[in-house]
Amino acid sequence: MPTARFGRMRLKDLFSSPVKLTDLILIRRRRVIQISMVTGFGLFAASLVARGITFDIFLLGQLSLIVTAILAYKRYIATSSYLLLGAMSSMLFALSATGAGVFDIAMLGYPGVIIFAALLGGIALFSTVLSLVLLQCVTLAWLVINDVVIPHPPILSWPHMLFIMVIFVITGFSVFILVQDIRRLMSSLQQEVAKVEKNRAHIQHLAHYDPLTNLPNRIMGERLFNERLRESEEKGLQLALLFIDLDNFKPINDALGHAAGDRFLQQISQTITDRLSAQQYLIRFGGDEFILLAPDISGKSEIDTLCKNLITWCSSEFEIMQTKIVVSASIGAAQAPSDGNQFKQLCRKADIAMYEAKRNGRNRYEYYDVRFDKENDEKFTLIQRLRPAVNANELEVYYQPLIDLESDKVEAVEALLRWPQNDGSMIFPDKFIPLAESSGLINPLGAWVLNQACDFCAKQHKKGHSNLTVAVNLSFAQFKDGTLPQLVEQALLNSNLAPEYLELELTETILADEKGTIAEQLETIKSLGVHFAIDDFGTGYSNLNYLRTFSASKLKIDRIFINTLGIEESDDSLVSAIINIAESLGMKTVAEGIENKAALDKLKSMGCNLGQGYYWSKPVPASEIERFMSNFD
Repeated sequence: MPTARFGRMRLKDLFSSPVKLTDLILIRRRRVIQISMVTGFGLFAASLVARGITFDIFLLGQLSLIVTAILAYKRYIATSSYLLLGAMSSMLFALSATGAGVFDIAMLGYPGVIIFAALLGGIALFSTVLSLVLLQCVTLAWLVINDVVIPHPPILSWPHMLFIMVIFVITGFSVFILVQDIRRLMSSLQQEVAKVEKNRAHIQHLAHYDPLTNLPNRIMGERLFNERLRESEEKGLQLALLFIDLDNFKPINDALGHAAGDRFLQQISQTITDRLSAQQYLIRFGGDEFILLAPDISGKSEIDTLCKNLITWCSSEFEIMQTKIVVSASIGAAQAPSDGNQFKQLCRKADIAMYEAKRNGRNRYEYYDVRFDKENDEKFTLIQRLRPAVNANELEVYYQPLIDLESDKVEAVEALLRWPQNDGSMIFPDKFIPLAESSGLINPLGAWVLNQACDFCAKQHKKGHSNLTVAVNLSFAQFKDGTLPQLVEQALLNSNLAPEYLELELTETILADEKGTIAEQLETIKSLGVHFAIDDFGTGYSNLNYLRTFSASKLKIDRIFINTLGIEESDDSLVSAIINIAESLGMKTVAEGIENKAALDKLKSMGCNLGQGYYWSKPVPASEIERFMSNFD
């Protein structure tokens, strides 16, 4: 508590107390008590030699100072300040009036009162005291001029000299503490200015450098890019901008926590920085993405070497929290000024090249190519058209028959999505399905296809094709929100189609998911009575455990093996092995992409059950597949 702290204050604290800008009230309180004490001591010394009315004035002055100190101690700062200065000025007025008037020694005390007023208060206190002093001086002069007060010039004596010394001591004390306060205030201001400058420098650093890795950030990176590009152009050389993305960084955060991920980023950035030349700069772009600026490039061979080194450095083994971590890096390279001379422009192009490196297998680098921009523009344009097309039901479901190779009858049809254009052209699924998956359109689109296919199959049953099955492809993205079982059940109810006539085709990518809820959803769908077929077998993981786990009824052999039947002997053996595996598991095999009789005869001899391909029919609209089935039968 301030009161207790003041109670323990020593005499030297009266002169050495530090000034704190945030504690002005405490300082003002101290000053009132200090001035009251010093002035009181002075009056006590003067009263020892005073006589008559002068002694009485000194006594009243001392009593006023005691009251002032008590009020200040009780935290009545403003009241004590006014009382102190009022009492002192009144005492000086009384001494002058009973002495030599305006020429009295007591008049020397008024400057001290004015200084005290400046020291203890603001404009209001200072103005009040100054006005009071001026009024008292004018009043005193008027009293003397009009003979109301008769001046009594004193005869110099040692008591008078003591009184002068008391006035000088009190005035000097007030000037001293005022100057000390100013000095301490200036020192405090200098310290605050130094802190502000330090904070400003820190803020400037934070504005231009990444707080985690202490690498330059995007803002500083752009400045460095412009500086290095200008120097490279003056030499007739190129500047390489490499966009680095760490592959498989997310599992580090998931498994070990973000603290481990942060530590890893610090270590890998330090590893790269330590191996760069003085002219090369590593910049943290964000997350696990970095940019490297390499000026003075004379040829692609230098970039090749640098990219290979970066891949090697990033593939080093790092130990984080007693766990050894190894990642890889995908790098995109762009050059200035050949690919552009703006930082953001080069970052975008290098980023595009980096994603091309990821698409091509990761842990590699790719150079920017103008065709990447063209592909991105096409994708952007296509996705802008896709959403309204889906909403307006402009897409169409085509059907391709699956033929029983033994009975030569249509056993099933596969529903295949197509996007017809006004000019008669067609946009195929490999173009727009990935866009639908990335944009979230795959769920409404997939539900629409499912309903269309079930309706079509139910109508064919009524037209006499009572054993016809319809096959519908599923996307990995359709399982993400967990609503697929409900969509399948609703489609069956809406169309009144028995579940055994619906077959859902699954890729091995879907079956390989171990962390999500795909297995649970498939079990729910299977419990409805729906059948499964495994599509494109042999092109993915080809894990036999999937065949046993998901109890699929059909295994579809990808067209890449069928197209080379009779040409590549290894493919003949592989196709035969797949058919035998499926037969041993009680599954039927479907050969995709049959286009000629030679392939058909070969498959029949191997024991393949079903065939699908242009040999019979390409995918056609619902009306055409109906005519095909009627004529084929």
